[in-house]
Amino acid sequence: MSLNPSVAVKNLCRRVSDATGTLTILEDVSFTAMPGEALAITGSSGSGKSTLLGLLAGLDVPTSGSVQLLGHDLFSLDEEGRATLRARHVGFVFQSFQLLPNLTALENVMLPLELAGKPAFDGARLLLERVGLGSRLNHYPRTLSGGEQQRVSLARAFVVQPDILFADEPTGSLDEQTGARIIDLMFDLLKERQATLIMVTHDPAVAARCDRELRLHAGRLETVSENSVARGRAQAMPHTARPDHHR
Repeated sequence: MSLNPSVAVKNLCRRVSDATGTLTILEDVSFTAMPGEALAITGSSGSGKSTLLGLLAGLDVPTSGSVQLLGHDLFSLDEEGRATLRARHVGFVFQSFQLLPNLTALENVMLPLELAGKPAFDGARLLLERVGLGSRLNHYPRTLSGGEQQRVSLARAFVVQPDILFADEPTGSLDEQTGARIIDLMFDLLKERQATLIMVTHDPAVAARCDRELRLHAGRLETVSENSVARGRAQAMPHTARPDHHR
């Protein structure tokens, strides 16, 4: 496994201005995430979690600071360049599933491959079978339960074989038992792919499944907590490759 970070964030700031003044949403956020590592971003509502996730994915532009994805300086790329990088290396899972209602489960999962000009049918079918929906290929989202829709979303995210997965409250619309099954499935797929996960969550049990928890408060990175898996990984790394711990 590479010792170079999948994601490297340095002094990231996001401010917005209006007639009443300047609002600081994120202030001087820095951290790294290694290949195969799972990071949870937690914090109260309004702490900047979703803004941070959008910046990491290049869906928004910071006021200052930098983000590197897989060695690429994200904001030295134009919008098209960032979109190309996402299409090749990044998967997304959303709280609201974001499935296209007029496409079947199979067609939703095929779509990212089709947009990339790649063969789509076999890969999409295999991923849907992997997530337990082999019998629901031709069902539309409205006929699927919330848990089934999120499994389609997971299949769509992983069909491109991403190096990085961004997840925004992936269990937020699900009951506790269904959410737990989705998280189990997501971590199984991450382990198979050895992808990096950066996940916004309000659920302490979900955050505890990750290697590290980054807690935001009023736009600042307040704490970084590690579990024993992450500490063991860090001890095995050369000093220069260890994750940043900004407290």
